[in-house]
Amino acid sequence: AGNYGFQAQPMGFPGGFVAPPIQSQPTMDGAVWMPIPPSIPNCPPGLEYLTQIDQILIHQQLELLEIVTGFEENNKYELKNALGQRVYFAAEDTDCLTRNCCGPSRPFTMRIVDNLGREVITLQRPLRCDACCCPCCLQELEVQAPPGTTVGYVVQNWHICLPKFTIQDEKRKDILKINGPCFVCRCCEDIHFEVMSLDETCPVGRISKQWTGLVREMFTDSDNFGISFPMDLDVKMKAVMIGACFLI
Repeated sequence: AGNYGFQAQPMGFPGGFVAPPIQSQPTMDGAVWMPIPPSIPNCPPGLEYLTQIDQILIHQQLELLEIVTGFEENNKYELKNALGQRVYFAAEDTDCLTRNCCGPSRPFTMRIVDNLGREVITLQRPLRCDACCCPCCLQELEVQAPPGTTVGYVVQNWHICLPKFTIQDEKRKDILKINGPCFVCRCCEDIHFEVMSLDETCPVGRISKQWTGLVREMFTDSDNFGISFPMDLDVKMKAVMIGACFLI
């Protein structure tokens, strides 16, 4: 399994989640935040939270202006643990022209902060072609933690009909594979992307795009995701898996 600590995992969100003792629950904007974990040697600041969880839920916030007018706003997301406590808050940082001219395939910077207001993860997606017939210009996303320090990449792999991605470390070494279903626009059901070992024989985790209901799916671009990964997976790879949600 290499040096990243992943092992075979059953599909779906693993059970048996054990929360750390709760000593305090900081709040911001009415949200209940996950308690601040102690610092860990050799762990990027702000990623200590990820050592204590094996699943994370990502909920996109609905923007009233976008619903009423169709005018594309910067996307915002809550990242929560299994107890519903907010672990991080993510906000897109993209100019108005790019958002409304390039649509879902737009380049973006996503800034992810913890409950201290620290930017702990930065995601950067360059402008790339959105057509599968152009294998020379596929989608890619860089993950930095903390900002300015690259910890990994998510790279799209060319395939005629299947969404496939590779998770790489900071040195561009392939670590994990992500395989999606043939049809990613299935109605009334969740869409699952399986995270596999490099040889694609060992299941490591799962990224699921959750069905949010007919009205919400038709009239908004709001997305909800769930991620499961081994508790002992390297926190850098957990951060890269979080980044993968914003690319797939």
